[in-house]
Parts: sequence; C-alpha cells; structure tokens
Amino acid sequence: MNAQLILENGKIFEGTAFGYLKESIGEVVFNTGMTGYQEILTDPSYYGQIVVMTYPLVGNYGINLDDMESKKASVKGFITREKSDFPNNFRCELTLDGYLKAQKIIGLEGIDTRSLTKVLRNHGTMRGIIAVRKLSPSQIKMKLSQFANHQAVSEVTTKEQYTIDGTGIHIAILDCGIKQNIVREFAKRGCKLTIFPAFTSAENILSVNPDGIFISNGPADPKDIPNVINEVEKLIGKKPITAICLGHQLLSLATGGNTAKLKFGHHGSNHPIKDFISNRVYITSQNHNYHVDTLPDGATLTHTNLNDNTVAGMYFKDLNIYSVQFHPEAAPGPTDTDHIFDEFINVMQGGKL
Repeated sequence: MNAQLILENGKIFEGTAFGYLKESIGEVVFNTGMTGYQEILTDPSYYGQIVVMTYPLVGNYGINLDDMESKKASVKGFITREKSDFPNNFRCELTLDGYLKAQKIIGLEGIDTRSLTKVLRNHGTMRGIIAVRKLSPSQIKMKLSQFANHQAVSEVTTKEQYTIDGTGIHIAILDCGIKQNIVREFAKRGCKLTIFPAFTSAENILSVNPDGIFISNGPADPKDIPNVINEVEKLIGKKPITAICLGHQLLSLATGGNTAKLKFGHHGSNHPIKDFISNRVYITSQNHNYHVDTLPDGATLTHTNLNDNTVAGMYFKDLNIYSVQFHPEAAPGPTDTDHIFDEFINVMQGGKL
C-alpha cells in the first residue's frame, strides 16, 4: 500500500506501508544503530515517536521473544529504507512485518532515509504523520497540532508495585519507563529490587527502607512531570540515589539544575563519552531528546558527550547521588560501560567514586 511521511515543515516522503496499516502521528527521530531494532521498538523511552533507522536494511534477523525491553512496542511508527521479508537466524520467531502487525504499529519503507535524516539534522526533531490516504493541508495542520506527548510516562510506567528477590542490597526503583535489561543487570548482581510506579510518593518509597534508590529512563520532557520531580526532591539526602537518562534529568531538576531539548536528540549505539573517573573514552548506547544544560550547584561532572560536549554524568559526593545520560545496560549497543552498575551499587552502599 502506498503511504507518505508528512513532516510539519511541509516535506513529504513517498513510500510503502507495512505492518499495521493505519495512520499514525508522532515525533520523528532517527537512530544510527546498525542492529538492535527489536530492542529499539520495545524501549519505552521511544513512546510517542516515529523512529527512522539510518541503516538501510532492517529485519534481516527477525524478531524473537527473548530480547524484548518491555512487554509491548512503544513507538508510534517505524521507518526503514528496506525491510527484510525473509529473515534468517536460528532465534527468529517472527518477521518484522508480522510483529508490527501484532503490535498495531505502522511501518514505512522505500523512502530515502539518508535524505530524511539530513532534514531532521538540519531542521531538528519535528512532528510527522505516516498517512495511508490523501490528506488536505487543513487536515494535516489539525492532526499535527493535536499531537502531544505530555502523558508519556504515565503510559509506560508499571501500574503496580512488585518485587524481585535477591541476596544483595535492596534497591527501590522508580519506574518511569524502565528497560528490562536495567532490571537484569541489577538482578545479575544479586540485588533485591522493589519496583514502584513513577508517580509513587517519596513516603511510600522510603517505607520499604531500601539501601538505595534508582530512577529509571523514560520518554519525553522531564518538565512534563513536575509531581515526580517534587517527590524526587523529597528523597534527596534520605537515601543514596542513582539514575539513568530521564532519571538523570529528573535528579538535576530536583537539585536545582536545568534541562533543555536537543535539536535532534541522541539515538544510537555509537555515541562516544569521556569518563573523567577512569580517564577513558567509551562507546555508549543513547536514546534521549533532552539533556542537562545546567549542572546543579554541588554536582561534579563525571562524563561528557564527545559529539557535542553535553553533560553525560554527574556526582554529588556529599549526597551520594550519581547519574548518567546514557545506557550502560546497552540493549542494543556496546557493553563498554556495564561497570557503571557496579559503581551505582558502590554509591548505594555508601562508597565514593
């Protein structure tokens, strides 16, 4: 079926629809990873977004049921130069097309994804529609103006508190859209985990008397959830706190820093960061549209993004707070920085970086 990607700046890309053949609206971003499309599709941080893969062939190793990062796909649409209709891998259980159909997500192939990526780099992230019928200019304007992603965290957070037993330290996790590999990394280290919905009060989190608190990744603008920021502020100084991505941004806002939107975000598994703790450079997996543009007073810069020199990590020595703006759990991506989880645990045990 013929379809179009219509961007809010008026640019139109003609292609062929696949997956679930129903119009979708979202924020269009590009991902520079060469693999890992299944983890990208199921990463809750992509909620509300139409993801463009810059690598030209996607779906060649299919989809399996073991590598999901959440219970369902979170993207609003998926765009590739070419999808593979005949995946070949011993772990393959579904085709990309079949999986998107089951998840009710539209795909678009056959467009020049390099050209689209250049548009997004030049003009910045923008809203778009994947349309399967002709839309008038007034319809396009109305549909784009109605799109908002302010409730993203409430859509992806766990609905109920739950516990994963372990013999190590007890970590309370504030789930703002957590990837399952973060849970796996803590569990692999023997931690007992109590996972809370994002909008849980500080009092309820502290009631389980954890050794430390972890604030997860998640979608959209941290300033859209001021009530979560207020509760995080109440946790400061009560327990050691660590965080990744959205959690890092929330911690910054709760301690007096500021966040801002990036022009086109960081999305991919090949982002270099400088680690000032080890004085080494690592390649990291990243997925965020917002960043900390003003460090809070008292925070030490621990990591920086070498592509644009944005803040990639911070540490409060006196408060036992440590957070990063990248994904040490990878999935997808390199595992160069999985030692961060050991550093998190050390901080939550009262140690210092």
